[in-house]
Amino acid sequence: MKHSKSSTHSKTHAIPELRFEEQKLTSFSGLTIFQQLFDFLSLKSILRECFKHRTVNSIFGEATIVLLLVVHMLLGYRELRHIKFYENDPMVKRMLGLTRLPDVSTVSRCLSSIDAKSVNQLQQVICDGVLNRLISLSTSRITLDFDGSVIGTGRFAEGTAVGFNKNKKGQRSYYPLFCTVAQTGQVLNILHRSGNIHDSNGAPGFIQNCVDQVRKVLPNVIIEVRMDSAFFSDELVSLLEACDVEYTISVPFERLLELKGRVEKRRKWSHLDKYCDFFDIRWKPKSWRYKRRFIAVRQATKIKIKSPVQLDLFTPSNYQWEYKVVITNKKLTAKNAVAYHNGRGSQENIFGELKSSLQMDYVPTRTWEGNKVYLLSAVLAHNLTRELQMISSSPIRSTQEKRPTLWKFKTLGTLRRQIIQRAGRIIKPQGKFILSMANNDAVKDEMLHYLDKIRKVA
Repeated sequence: MKHSKSSTHSKTHAIPELRFEEQKLTSFSGLTIFQQLFDFLSLKSILRECFKHRTVNSIFGEATIVLLLVVHMLLGYRELRHIKFYENDPMVKRMLGLTRLPDVSTVSRCLSSIDAKSVNQLQQVICDGVLNRLISLSTSRITLDFDGSVIGTGRFAEGTAVGFNKNKKGQRSYYPLFCTVAQTGQVLNILHRSGNIHDSNGAPGFIQNCVDQVRKVLPNVIIEVRMDSAFFSDELVSLLEACDVEYTISVPFERLLELKGRVEKRRKWSHLDKYCDFFDIRWKPKSWRYKRRFIAVRQATKIKIKSPVQLDLFTPSNYQWEYKVVITNKKLTAKNAVAYHNGRGSQENIFGELKSSLQMDYVPTRTWEGNKVYLLSAVLAHNLTRELQMISSSPIRSTQEKRPTLWKFKTLGTLRRQIIQRAGRIIKPQGKFILSMANNDAVKDEMLHYLDKIRKVA
């Protein structure tokens, strides 16, 4: 349909005068979807159970503060002092069940006073939420990825220490160990640690705890694990085999002189794919008790030319071999076992979203337990965004060799742009509560889709 110029263009209008008045206007209309999700999950009452043992005389309560932090991260704010930028938003207050939001000092004091028992119970709430989702999946395999992520800070905080940080040497940090579920892209559990410890510090007990929790609710499912070379040890491999867990672990073969010599002297390699060759052996380091399956892979890569190149001349490409070794008890072909192990890179996407969209890398207080709660709030917000999308759609993938997520998830940044950060006005014609928004078909369809799906499940 064509439109005339006169009906399309308008004259330039004067710049309006600014006026700030008390109105029922919200910048976050999309929070109504998460309000519906919180009600469906009974999130408020579950959080209250985490802190019911405490007798702290507080108007707001720890459960409300944690829920405020979850909303704070969903909205995209980072520091606690940023609460002032939405403290009068009516949709935020309605979602939290408050007539006014707590001051920044109140939130900070609450985080600083939280005890270890409350943190452990909050962590169990997160774990239970993921386990309930896994129970509803009709899959025969659950894939757990384990890795640590550095959370640095420029301030002194309890439990921080100077550890390895190639980007910011000498910075104090935490170094928590994460267990993530490949099928749902959610964080199952966290082991809180200082920044000056090795990746494998505390890992055996943590890994066994995660495996036991999954097996308790899904006794017949096959559990498989992927880890990097920091976890390579006879103790951990023996533990996984005793727990009847399938695993692949990267091998730091440069430190194992005998294995390194075998790789270097190997002349007969089998074809893995277009770019890689491999060989498969049964071997063990001298200090180990039993032989295991090791898969060595080499890949031809171009050598980067660092000197200036004359663009008018032909420069041939030179190649060199890059090597890696994986230990596994899987009975897959070498190609499928290596592809499965390479799929663990998807965990880095989870860490990336937690840090870029959910401010996991921010350290708000000087106390160990308070910073744990902030980290757990970020993880809870992440898991809830995934839960929202899993409720509102069906899986689009079956189990594949790299174990990608069964759903194709939108990032939280996308959800903010599409639905959360939408202006609206709260009105009450004839006493009926209504959230009025601008007429936009795409936003309308998206929001009604999520709301309808949650109501049907409930």
